[in-house]
Amino acid sequence: MNSVQIAQIMDATYLVAIILFVLAIKWMNSPATARRGVLVAEIGAALAVAATLADPEVTQYKWIVIALIIGAGIGIPLGMVKMTAVPQRTAMALTFGSLSATMIGIAEYYVGYPHVTRFEMGEICLEVIIGSLTFTGSLIAAGKLQEILPLRPIIYKGQNFVSLSVLGAAIVLAIAMVVHPNQGILFPIMIAVSLFFGILLVTPIGGADMPTVISLLNSYAGIAAAMLGFVLNSKVLVVAGALDGSSGFILSVIMCKAMNRSFTNVMFGAFGQVQASAAVQGEPRTVRSASPEEAAEILGAANTVVIVPGYGMAVAQAQHKVRELFDVLTRRGVDVSFGIHPVAGRMPGHMNVLLAEADIPYDRLREMDDINSDLPQTDVALIIGANDVTNPGARTDTGSPIYGMPILDVDKARTVMVIKRSMSPGFAGIDNPLYYMDKTLMLFGDAKAFVGDLVRELSAGQGAQQPASSQRTVSA
Repeated sequence: MNSVQIAQIMDATYLVAIILFVLAIKWMNSPATARRGVLVAEIGAALAVAATLADPEVTQYKWIVIALIIGAGIGIPLGMVKMTAVPQRTAMALTFGSLSATMIGIAEYYVGYPHVTRFEMGEICLEVIIGSLTFTGSLIAAGKLQEILPLRPIIYKGQNFVSLSVLGAAIVLAIAMVVHPNQGILFPIMIAVSLFFGILLVTPIGGADMPTVISLLNSYAGIAAAMLGFVLNSKVLVVAGALDGSSGFILSVIMCKAMNRSFTNVMFGAFGQVQASAAVQGEPRTVRSASPEEAAEILGAANTVVIVPGYGMAVAQAQHKVRELFDVLTRRGVDVSFGIHPVAGRMPGHMNVLLAEADIPYDRLREMDDINSDLPQTDVALIIGANDVTNPGARTDTGSPIYGMPILDVDKARTVMVIKRSMSPGFAGIDNPLYYMDKTLMLFGDAKAFVGDLVRELSAGQGAQQPASSQRTVSA
C-alpha cells in the first residue's frame, strides 16, 4: 500500500471519527441516549488515535507505548472514583488535557526555533495561553471541589483590575513574540504569566458557580485543542476541539441562564461568598420537624410526589436509597417525579448522573421549566439536600445574591419536606425562608439514613393517618 492510499484511508477514518463525535454530542443531550453518546465518542476517539498511529511519519512507537502505559496507570484509578468525586475528577481531566495541549505547543515552538514564522508564532501563542490558564484554572477548581482549597470565593480589593492586568500582560507578550518570533526569552515569561492568570481567574469564584466554571473550563480546553490542531495541521483535532469548545460554551450559557446571570457576573461577581443574612439579626423563628414515621405516613397518603435532589444527596451517597424510595412509593400507586435544577450539584448534569447511576427511569427526570407547572398540584415536594435552588427569596429579596435566579417552585406544593443535617445555609451562604413556612416539615438527619428509614416505614405498610408534627425553635 503506497503513501497516497494510506493518506486516503487516514482521511476517511478521521471523517468517520468526526461524524461520531457530532452524534455523541447530540445523544448526550438526553439522559435516555447519554450512554450511547459516550460509547460512540469512545469509538470515535479510538479511530482517530488508530489513524494517527498508522501515519507513515510515525516511525518509532517506544515512547508512545510508554506514554500509553503511564496514562492508563493514571487514568484507570481516576475513572474508578466514587460518583460524589466526579466533579473534581472532571476538573482533573480538564487539567491533564490542557496540560497536554500546552506542552505540545511549547515543544512545537522549541523544535521550530529559530525558524518559526510570525503566523506560526501567533498560533502557538494563542494555544499556549489558553492551555496554560485552563491548566491552572482547572487545578484550582479541582482543589475547591475536593475542599483542599476554600470553596468560598477568595477576593481582595482591586482583584478584577489585577486579573485583567495579568491577562493583558500575557497578550502583550504574545504580540511581542509574533513581531519578534526569535525573542525566545519572552516565551517562558508569557507561559508563567498565563499560568498565573488561570489561578487568578478561578480563585475568586465560589462553590455556587462551580457548574458554570467546569463547563467554561471545558470550553477553554476544547479551544486549546482546536488551536493545537492548527499548530499541528491536524484537521480532526481542529474539528474535535471546536466541537468541545463550542458545546462547552453553549452549556455555560445554559448554566448562566439557569441562574439568570451573565458571564461577567459569574467570572467577576464572587457569587458564592458567604454573606450575613438579614434574618441573622432577626428574632428566632420556629420550624416544624417530623420523624421518619410521620414523614412516611404523609408520603404514603400522597397521590403525587416530586423529589428534588441536591448536593446533600450526593455527599450522603443516597441515590440508591432514593431509588428504593421511588420503587416503594410507585408500588403504593404514588406518581413520583424528580425535579432537576440545571445548577444543582457541582457540575453540569450532576443530579442526572447520580440518578442514572441508581437506574431511575429517564422519563421520571424532569427539568425545572417542565416540573414547575405541576408543582402547585403536587401533594408533596421532598427536597433532599438542595438549598439555594429551592429558595423562594430568589423571587422577592432584591438584596439576595441569588435574586433573579430561576428556582424550583417547591413552595407552591401542598406539603414540603426537606431532608437536611442542620439549618446551615447553602453555597450562597443565605437563609432559606422555605424552611419556616407552615407547610414545610424539616427532616433532620443524614440523607442516606433518613431515606432508608422512610423506605423501611413505607415497606412496613404504615397507615396513612395525618401525623401531628413537632415544632422546634431555631435561630435563623
